[in-house]
Amino acid sequence: MYEFLGVYISPSHLQKISHRIGQEWAEARDADVQAFQEKRLPQACTQPSQVATVMVDGGRVQTRAEDSGRGITDRSWQEVKVACCQTLSSRVHAVDPQPDPPSKFLDPVQAARLAAEVKSRGSAARTRTPPGTPQTKKSRRKKRKRRRQGPQKLVRTVIASMVDSETFGWHVCAEVQRRGLDKAQRKGYICDGQKYNWTLFEMHLLAWGFIGILDFLHLLAHLYAAAQAVEGKGSAQARKLYERWLRWAWGGQVKELLSGLRAGAAKLGPPPEGCSEDDPRKVVADTVGYVTNNRDRMDYPRYRRLGLPISSAPVESVIKQINRRMKGTEKFWVGGGAEALLQVRAAYLSEDDRVERNWARPRPHAPAVGTGRLRPVA
Repeated sequence: MYEFLGVYISPSHLQKISHRIGQEWAEARDADVQAFQEKRLPQACTQPSQVATVMVDGGRVQTRAEDSGRGITDRSWQEVKVACCQTLSSRVHAVDPQPDPPSKFLDPVQAARLAAEVKSRGSAARTRTPPGTPQTKKSRRKKRKRRRQGPQKLVRTVIASMVDSETFGWHVCAEVQRRGLDKAQRKGYICDGQKYNWTLFEMHLLAWGFIGILDFLHLLAHLYAAAQAVEGKGSAQARKLYERWLRWAWGGQVKELLSGLRAGAAKLGPPPEGCSEDDPRKVVADTVGYVTNNRDRMDYPRYRRLGLPISSAPVESVIKQINRRMKGTEKFWVGGGAEALLQVRAAYLSEDDRVERNWARPRPHAPAVGTGRLRPVA
């Protein structure tokens, strides 16, 4: 703080200020949710966007018991729910604008890395380019050009909380209604196959006309693991099987994909009770169930024609940025500290006027810093 203001504030006092500000912003969020439930929440957007997307996923933070003295007592992991709400611009196409999957999805090294990233979550690789691969300015220009062909992000806002799934669903709805995302011309809800993600969708967003889309990268990871399980890790047969399944998935050929997966499961036999998660029979059986449960959310050619994204990578990126502040080997949260800091972090990750709006709200408490608490540094 001295470098910026020329005054000294102790770390513990700065922590108290952050906690208090975060609590105030959480109270303001809850007031908006209540206003939404009472049908009196105003919309901030007057002009409907072309495309709106909602992406939901979860992270984790470490907590410990309160009032237990020094040291860490009753440590545990608690889930953090995060939603990334975006407006985008894109074109509607008469035919699928990308009938063939990206080359990196078919490259053995890059496909393996993508699958490992999705599986590991918190320990994802920093780059998806195979080690030792030169990346020239020309190749970077080509990548930027390819990105511009798809939907382009306009404004992102973030909400994050440690509340239960039902309450978080109301948080998402209030944000969608406040930003007018429900009025967009085309709307997508992109998530992985986690059950609570789709419970939230069916309870709140389906009625607004959002289209449910299974995140393609999570599907890729399942297909890659299943192919390795059926034909053996690293084998040429596994690579061919994965490519066949991936092309079926990319093309929305769900019947063919399910038939191929079931044939692979029959080849290995059913998983025995109590087997490990890495047992090949268990891996393939889980993939069959994953595709079966999400088959109605895998019409990827249609989503591409509508100019909708098919990856939930933006919310994954947001979670990583939240983790930089909230997650660490020596960070153990107590009480409402984590919830308060989540509000501050989410506000500063949002690209609208959220931070300014929060600071402009009337503050019901006394000044956070009393007389004599700030002193110039000699």
